[in-house]
Amino acid sequence: MKNKIYVIALVTLSSIIFSCKYSEDLDYQYDFNNSKKAWLEFKELTNNSYKYTTVKSSWVGISWETTITVSNGKIIERYFKYFVKDGLLEDIPEDELEWTENENEIGNHKNIGATPLTLDQIYAKAETEWLTKSDNFKTYFETKNNGLISTCGYTQIGCMDDSFIGIHIKSIESL
Repeated sequence: MKNKIYVIALVTLSSIIFSCKYSEDLDYQYDFNNSKKAWLEFKELTNNSYKYTTVKSSWVGISWETTITVSNGKIIERYFKYFVKDGLLEDIPEDELEWTENENEIGNHKNIGATPLTLDQIYAKAETEWLTKSDNFKTYFETKNNGLISTCGYTQIGCMDDSFIGIHIKSIESL
């Protein structure tokens, strides 16, 4: 009888310890897990319908925003706009400085604007690519959008000039 109690106590203690243990494969694992939980709650609350705006900039003074609109888990719009200092984008045609792609046009503007991704896809990339531990990279993870991802990605240690790989999300709002 005494041995049975010890075995039950050992099994219970082991399950508690292992259920709270986080993988060591990701930087910011605890923060990521909390953010993913917040995302799943937001997703359910909004019926997976939201829009988010990403921002990016270059050291030469050019910046841009892309807003992705998702309805019921499907991307229905991608809006892009450059913000520049005068004279920096003289070679870019006027119709490329600001544009909107609707549902059947998503992805028509190649190599410009944020990649059209849902937040499910962003969290998957964060977990499998952007936060993977490496001695060669400095990782970043912030959750300034009510617990949802605001910055996630990495830079190569020692690399300069726009080397960030990942995403900066300025805002996330329900539809």
